[in-house]
Amino acid sequence: MFLTQQKTQWLKNGITIFLFLLPALVVYFTYTLSGIFRTFYYSFFDWSGIGPASASTNIGFGNYARLMQDSGFWHGLQNNILLVIVSIVFQLGFGMILALILNTGFKGVKALRTIYFMPLLLSTVATGTIWNLLYTPYSGLFNGLLKFISPDKDLSWLGSEDVVMFAVLFVICWQYTPQYMILIRAGMTGISEELYEAATIDGANKWQQFWNMTFPLLANTLKTSAVLSIVGSLKYFDLIWIMTLGGPNGYSDLMATFMYKKAFNEDRMGYASTVASCMVLVSFVVIGIFQFMTRSKEETSA
Repeated sequence: MFLTQQKTQWLKNGITIFLFLLPALVVYFTYTLSGIFRTFYYSFFDWSGIGPASASTNIGFGNYARLMQDSGFWHGLQNNILLVIVSIVFQLGFGMILALILNTGFKGVKALRTIYFMPLLLSTVATGTIWNLLYTPYSGLFNGLLKFISPDKDLSWLGSEDVVMFAVLFVICWQYTPQYMILIRAGMTGISEELYEAATIDGANKWQQFWNMTFPLLANTLKTSAVLSIVGSLKYFDLIWIMTLGGPNGYSDLMATFMYKKAFNEDRMGYASTVASCMVLVSFVVIGIFQFMTRSKEETSA
């Protein structure tokens, strides 16, 4: 009798939970999953985007075969991987440093927190416009500083194939480092002060406390931040498009900007859907590898 009542209560709780989740599930399936499925469907057609895709020629895996031989796509993928590496190393690294500075609680920490967080508050359009002015070859701040050091030097930061990607990566890191600063700082607030007091009594210095206490206890926060950084880097689009349009000569293209050009500049919507489908697959593979590597480390340490 008791088990029957308990099962009935579980069933009622399950139905209640499902009904509360239902609106979010409907929105998710309608606007996210259905869009992904349609993208994979369109990728099998030689479709211009005008009229229904079913009325165009079904070419099977022809778009995928063509994409595997497209150097523009591979260059965009290479830039995305570079963005992933730079984001994890610099955004999480400097985010950790800034979070440690804010965690010291010195006088003026609130003002510094506001200053550090300001880049994230700016819209991407405003950020791109500001940095385009700073990178201007003849009147920009950076070339002014460069001429002050070496009068003969005059560098086209966004027009040079060798420099453009690094110039834009610097801006991306500048904009998104505060996001990881806030996440890591929030993780630090969950660490008890009693642990640090006990470590200080035992004679541990600040570096030993960070390496043996703070860093291990932030493992889940850092893992979450890394996943967000990887996903964001693999689908990144806006600042690159605003600052360079993927130029010069496609040297700053990412997979998303390459896809946009194929869809809206060349009216090759089917081929662009193939690029988008590969972006989804690449994201799943990279995240899967990252999860496997971090899980392996956790099991080994355990």
